[in-house]
Formats: sequence, structure tokens, C-alpha cells
Amino acid sequence: MNFPKLSKVLVGAAMALTSVFASAQTIELKMHSQIAESRPEAKYLQAFADDVAKRSDGRLKINVFHAGSLGLKDADLLRILQAGAVDMAMLYGEYFTRDAPELGVVYVQGAIRKPEHHLELLPTMRSIYEEGYQKWNIRTVGGVVSPVFNVGVHCKEPIGTLDGLKGKKLRVWAAHLVNTFQNLDVAAQVIPQNSMYMALQTGVVDCAYYLSTVAKTVSLHEVAKYEAYLHPWAAVPWMFGISDKAWSRLPQDLQAIVKEAGEAMWEKTRVASVDPAREQAAIEERKALGITMLDPFSEADVSRFVASSEKAWAALAESAGPKGVENYHRMKEAIAKLTP
Repeated sequence: MNFPKLSKVLVGAAMALTSVFASAQTIELKMHSQIAESRPEAKYLQAFADDVAKRSDGRLKINVFHAGSLGLKDADLLRILQAGAVDMAMLYGEYFTRDAPELGVVYVQGAIRKPEHHLELLPTMRSIYEEGYQKWNIRTVGGVVSPVFNVGVHCKEPIGTLDGLKGKKLRVWAAHLVNTFQNLDVAAQVIPQNSMYMALQTGVVDCAYYLSTVAKTVSLHEVAKYEAYLHPWAAVPWMFGISDKAWSRLPQDLQAIVKEAGEAMWEKTRVASVDPAREQAAIEERKALGITMLDPFSEADVSRFVASSEKAWAALAESAGPKGVENYHRMKEAIAKLTP
């Protein structure tokens, strides 16, 4: 018997079995999310992770750490992903004004006047974000298109005009909105969502500019009994980002699965993002909670708001540098092509 020859055969067979076994091993990736599990976006994210596991027959598992439970700061995410210190993360452009200010000026409130316009702008918006993240060695694989909620002005008195807001103190959620309203002679200040209720209750502010559709979740109806619709929410999408280091560890078939699952979630949430029935149901719910729904802000007032927003947007883009200006003009060109 030729033992050396047999030994080589056995060694070769063992190596082949080891290779097959290794290819069947589960690869696990850590994914950071700053979103609380109770929010719709978090449920979509978990559904994406579950879909990846299903499509890969368990070979790839994305472990989602919700509500910032990994202890990462959103402002640091680009650097963290670039270094490969975490594998994946939910990316929201407006969080990165320190390291990539041009990503914080892509989309602002007042950019759209009709909910369906949001869908027309998504391709341009997504292209800008994908290019921006790639500079940080981050690949985007789909994401979540946030719902286009109604944005209203919620007051303790019946106010439904811009002139009526003069002399009042208004809560907003971003510096761009402070400048937008100040250009309209309305005093506005940024107050975090978690402090908004107390600010209204104690008279720090008289009104709140807020997402009307989800106002119930922060009990806004208890401290602001009047509401007037102003415009649809210009909702920045959440992108699924994976570091190039983590991406390179995946076999090509698993890379394809991640992309397919990400695109499937993007399309699912895109289709659901504009929903008049959802918005009307939310209106009826707020009425039942005791809210008095005033007439929407007039077309003239909306036009004034949009013009002021555009002025503040241009200044914000200028402050973000040449790339910020470029992104602003790309979006403005897309807006100019919107369906009337």
C-alpha cells in the first residue's frame, strides 16, 4: 500500500471539508442605530436585518444595537465607520455637520410644497449622500425612506398665519428654521423634543413647529390646543452604511444579498412614505383628543415661508463650503424640474 499517496489524499479531503465548513460559518456584523425600538424606522431596520439572515440561510447575521446602545456618538460615526471600529450604522446626513457639513445642507424644510414632490427628489438626494459617504470609505446599501408627515404650528391660542406668530415665541428643531422664521420677523428658538412639552407648559414658548402626524406621541395636545398645517415634512432618508473593511470581509454572494435586502427595504418604505389616508387618520385622531384644527396657512403665507427658507438654505450651504454650495445647486436643479 502506498501510504504517502494515501496520506496526501486524506489531507486534501480534510482541507476541502474545512473549506466547506468555514464557508458555512455564520458571519456576524454589528450595526449601530440611534433610533428607539418603538419607532417605525427601527422596525424597518430590524426587518432588513431579519431579511438578510433569511436570504443568506443564516450565513450572515446583522446584530442591530438600537437606541445607541453601543455607546457611539452620532457626530463621530463617519470616523468610526472609516476606521472599521463598527461594521454598520444608520446614517442621517444632518448629524455630520462637524466632519461633513456639506451633508447637512442637502435638504431643508420648505424645499417641497407637495408630499409627492419628495419622491421626485429622492434619486438626487440619495446620489449626493452615497457620494459623500463613499469619501469616508462607507458603502451605502439601501435604507429607510422616512414617512412624509404633515408639519404644523401648534399653539396655545388660535394662530394660523405668519403675521399672527409675530410677537409670539416659537419652538423649532434646527438652526436653519430659526433663521427662516427670523427672516419673517418671528422669534424662534431650538428646543429639543424632550423639552418641548415643558417649554409650552411653562410659557417659555407659545407655539411649537412640529410633525403633526406624531404629535400625540409627545402629548402635544395637552399643552397646545390649536393646530394649523403649514407644509409637508422634507424628510431626510436613513441610509444603511457599511464600512469598506466590513464589506471586504463578505463573500460576493453575501454582498449581493445585503444589497438586495437594502434595496428591497428602500423600495418598500418609499412606496409607503406618501400616504394621504395615514395623514387624514392622524388628523381625526388629534381632533378626538381635543385639538381644534384651524384652516391651513394660506398659499401666500406658504410662499413667504418657502422664500425665507430658500434664503436661509443658501446661506447655510455657503457656510458649508464649496461642496455644500454644489449640493445645494444640485438639489435646486432637481426642484426646478418638479411636476407642477
